[in-house]
Amino acid sequence: MMATAQAAKAERTIVVCGIPEGCLKEDLMTDILMIHFQKRKNKGADVEMVIYPTSTRGVAYVTFEDEQVAENVLMKDEHILEDRRLRRAYPLKVSSYGGSIFTCVTCDLDLSTFGEKAVLEELVEDLKKNLTTLSFGPLKPSGQIMVQGPFPGIRTLQRMLLLKVKHALSGQDAKRTERALDHRLNNTSRSSKARFPLESSDLVQQYGKEGLTIVTDTDIYSYMKKYKSKRYNKSLKQLGVASCECVDGEVTTIHLDNDDTRPGPSRLKEAKMKVESLLAELQDSLRKKSFYVEGFDRAEKLRCQQACETVKTQFPHVLVIGYPTHIDIIGSSSDIYSFGQEMNKTMGNVQKEPWR
Repeated sequence: MMATAQAAKAERTIVVCGIPEGCLKEDLMTDILMIHFQKRKNKGADVEMVIYPTSTRGVAYVTFEDEQVAENVLMKDEHILEDRRLRRAYPLKVSSYGGSIFTCVTCDLDLSTFGEKAVLEELVEDLKKNLTTLSFGPLKPSGQIMVQGPFPGIRTLQRMLLLKVKHALSGQDAKRTERALDHRLNNTSRSSKARFPLESSDLVQQYGKEGLTIVTDTDIYSYMKKYKSKRYNKSLKQLGVASCECVDGEVTTIHLDNDDTRPGPSRLKEAKMKVESLLAELQDSLRKKSFYVEGFDRAEKLRCQQACETVKTQFPHVLVIGYPTHIDIIGSSSDIYSFGQEMNKTMGNVQKEPWR
């Protein structure tokens, strides 16, 4: 019953991207977000809670009292955050939470290779029109721009830019630029800005072979390597394929290529399909919760870590990843819920709600 209630809460929760940072105190921004999503003109109603800030910059989670309200808010074409306390209006992007491990990814792009400022402005406007789930920051004079939104949207952005590269260039230059973009666009950072130039001779040398690339969420990749590595490695070995992984922040790039140490032909496309199938299976089944220790003193943080280690022994298929500000718990929906309950029992009363 409790697990069902937890799932129902996820259906009442939305992910909000594009929240301006640094212009107001966090409690004031939380208040502004609550007011915005309670307004009728925004298809909103009673809000149960707003979680802000989160582990992802510029992102908040908003939970409504009624699931239908969450659906109505998601159906609204445009959300503009306006308040007299803000310097200007800010466009927001909203997406369904749904309990998925995917929430929001932030990356910084370097579009300078595409041309002068006027060309870049036209390119950004075209991307905004076609990728409505993504939030685009201001275009800087250097050609850099911050993009934020759901992981599938970031992957679509990658494909669109690759197509534009192919149309803009020809021959070997296009192939080199495509490989550089394919790698660099898929890197993001949780704590620092990652930059994605479209050309890099060093990168071309490193990924110069004709292989195939898969992009996935780092949490899913980490879980796969921890609990599904035998299946992953066996599939590649059987098909004569080797892999090279590049982990960078929230996104991991897997590069598949021929395994020259093994006799016989390799089947790259088949290997890619098998890996993507495994990742999709994990994406559908995995859930994540974060236990926040920000504001805890040293003794409280140590107590939390010890509690996690104790509870972890009861859940052999739960992945625990520690960060300075929080601890991520990744596993099945039922395991995550039970893990959280056991953590609460072990930790006893805490002064503030640590789970998000």
